[in-house]
Amino acid sequence: MKIHPTAIVSPKAEIHENVEIGAYTIIEDDVVIGKNTTIGAYCYIHSGTIIGENNQIFSYANIGGLPQDISFDPKKKTKIVIGNHNIIREYANLHRSTKEEPTRIGDENYIMGSVHIAHDCKIGNRNILVHSSVLAGHVEIGNRAFISGHVGIHQFCRVGDYSIIGGLAKVVQDIPPYMMADGNPAEIVGINIVGLRRANFTEEQKRKIKQAYKILYKSEFSISKALEELKLQFPNDPDIQILIDFIEKSKRGIASSSKTTHAAEF
Repeated sequence: MKIHPTAIVSPKAEIHENVEIGAYTIIEDDVVIGKNTTIGAYCYIHSGTIIGENNQIFSYANIGGLPQDISFDPKKKTKIVIGNHNIIREYANLHRSTKEEPTRIGDENYIMGSVHIAHDCKIGNRNILVHSSVLAGHVEIGNRAFISGHVGIHQFCRVGDYSIIGGLAKVVQDIPPYMMADGNPAEIVGINIVGLRRANFTEEQKRKIKQAYKILYKSEFSISKALEELKLQFPNDPDIQILIDFIEKSKRGIASSSKTTHAAEF
């Protein structure tokens, strides 16, 4: 291990032999850090944090701290679990859970500076969270979503796969997969066509998603009627089924459509 002599590392932490730990970083008891992970200077890794392999954690990150929940008993042992190949930049602040099920961060996420991920959040894989975006407790983000700078996401909201949220947006309802959201409160303004292209969706896949978007947001159908129409027009289509399943599981409801539609969706 390459541990700077000023770092304070608990002998009760389980740290792989090739982990690098920078100056003045503190690692508490009951921490697990996997191989090839690097931790910069002045970081604080709290008890109950499990970090996988090949992660890069930059200076001043604070991981696994007490939930910001006034009803939480600080004596309760809970966890945060972080997967592999994540980049966590300066001053990011990720909290452990309030419940037995840990706060979870998946693989290959890029979490930029000053991002806050609160207690009991669930983050999938290959997401990008831009500088100073903030997630309240129990937020769920799928895979390959893009959360722009200074976005605020209300507790218990969900963000679907391949979606994008514009900067400074205030998210108070679920953002369905493939969609582009913006505004305060956030509304659906189109399809994340750039994200679909970068993810190598075929022209046929994109055509079906555009049609599903029109049924859901540009028709006169209610949500329940739109779901029926989606099932009728796209039976057993895996991409559209992701959209249907997401909406059917929504508890806060999905974001409504903006009167302004971005030309990029077409």
